[in-house]
Amino acid sequence: MWQRIQTVFLIITIASLLIALVQPIWQVQSGDATLTLTPFYLLQANAYTYMPYSLTAILAVAGITLAIITIRRYDNRLLQIKLGALNSLVLAGFMFSAVIFTSKLSEQYQGSVGMVWLILAGVAVISNWLAIRFIRRDERMVRDSDRIR
Repeated sequence: MWQRIQTVFLIITIASLLIALVQPIWQVQSGDATLTLTPFYLLQANAYTYMPYSLTAILAVAGITLAIITIRRYDNRLLQIKLGALNSLVLAGFMFSAVIFTSKLSEQYQGSVGMVWLILAGVAVISNWLAIRFIRRDERMVRDSDRIR
């Protein structure tokens, strides 16, 4: 299980999502007031606004959970492919929600997007895609070897 390359890519997905959960998505400093958008909340004038901004964190945790389940189901490659595809949709929703919230806030304030967060989210999506690709390759290899017998 741990020696397969797709497991390494799924671990990279999990690690990047965990780190992205604690990084700010968007931040602006106007005068002495600071607005910070994280996956969990919007911090504005020492007041936390959780909803709807926590949707980003919920999708990130769902992506982490799906990646862990995908690793644990190493004996069923077809299920792994389906879980990986579902995780791709969840990760797309994760990034989409962050983009929507960021663009909505950028209309009101001039802020900067957290580059670390953007890179980590991109790494999670790419490594999940690579994991699905290698799982498909393993499945194809097993089917070809069964056909030869």
